[in-house]
Amino acid sequence: MIVKSSEFVISSPTVSMCPKDTKHEFAFIGRSNVGKSSLINMLCRHKGLAKTSATPGKTLLINHFIINKEWYLVDLPGYGFAKRSKSEIQKLDQMIRGYILGREQLVNVFVLIDVRLEPQPIDLEFMNWLGVSSVPFSIVFTKADKISHQKVMQNVEAYKKTMLESWEEMPPYFISSAEKGDGRDEILAYIEEIIKSLQ
Repeated sequence: MIVKSSEFVISSPTVSMCPKDTKHEFAFIGRSNVGKSSLINMLCRHKGLAKTSATPGKTLLINHFIINKEWYLVDLPGYGFAKRSKSEIQKLDQMIRGYILGREQLVNVFVLIDVRLEPQPIDLEFMNWLGVSSVPFSIVFTKADKISHQKVMQNVEAYKKTMLESWEEMPPYFISSAEKGDGRDEILAYIEEIIKSLQ
């Protein structure tokens, strides 16, 4: 897939305020500071499309970007770690779950995971919830340029091993680096494949 255009459309505090059309939506989510905005900017080759921040947990709304005037890339708030009050965390949680479970146009969730870390309970719990809720998802391992290729493969294998203890098979996964552009073609090809299968 060639990304010809990418534009910010709207930030919504609730699913009811999201765009009213029926274009397919691909959502991106992950723990705070996993490199979500950087990945989105890299996929679209549009620096500054999604706001990157050194402060974890900057995305607090459901952000829609229209790609090629054909489909939406949706930037969801991160989960975990960000310094928030209990009530704020609850509100964000409700918003994320409300969108994921209530948005008919959503066709795939990309769960971003920092490949430098060992499997984190918060990520595993979130993916288990997606599985139980029958929400199609895939994994994007981020920050692959920060460690050696050998270590990346070791950590991905550790993830597979952990997930296959409770899953029948591994969901589709991609290894990416926003810095180097790794994984871009594979992720976009996967999105294109899904769109074609739904036509």
